Amino acid sequence: MTKFIQVGVIGLGKFGYKFGEVLTNAGVNVLGVDLNPKYVHQAQSIFTQVLQADATNKEALVQMGIADLSHVLISIGDSIAGSAMIAMYLKELGVPLVWVKATNGDHAKLLKKIGVDEVVIPEHMAARQLANRITIPGFIDHFPFNKEMVVKEMIILQWQGKTLRELNLTNQYRIQVIATRRKGEREYTFIPKADDTLCEGDVLVVIGEINLLEKISS
Repeated sequence: MTKFIQVGVIGLGKFGYKFGEVLTNAGVNVLGVDLNPKYVHQAQSIFTQVLQADATNKEALVQMGIADLSHVLISIGDSIAGSAMIAMYLKELGVPLVWVKATNGDHAKLLKKIGVDEVVIPEHMAARQLANRITIPGFIDHFPFNKEMVVKEMIILQWQGKTLRELNLTNQYRIQVIATRRKGEREYTFIPKADDTLCEGDVLVVIGEINLLEKISS
């Protein structure tokens, strides 16, 4: 197994395929694994490498060098027993981060007991994202490593005429500005300069805890 592959996706159905496709398009090297030749063929033109194999066979996982990967997502449909078995094998083989798509809450509990690092229930994620767009003005997305951290837009009103240095948002509010957009413009400036003056209607893109961001008026 070549060392440049960093992320593995076991199960190349809709969710696994899309996950790997997004990573590949972002320049990440992705290994895809599935027993179904149809899914293997579909992913071959997208992923860095694709193998047709039975991931519930521990020896097969060893032979494909799965332990060399930094992250592995298990997305094998509705097979609770299968995903749990693969997750157990991956942890035994020393994969640092194992993520698994679960079908329901009980499935998620079982996976957590095995020691899975992250459990994903796609329907719950989609529902939470949609609800947050309604309840958190400017909401963009959850920060992937902490469910309490979000990325959102803040429109400048009372902070007009001030600079990011003067606002000192990291120390004052424990939020970090990652981009700015001037009023009426479409393009964002990433890692903005601390001494640029903000104007009414400008937009800040920030990362912070949900409960803190809800209390801040910009």
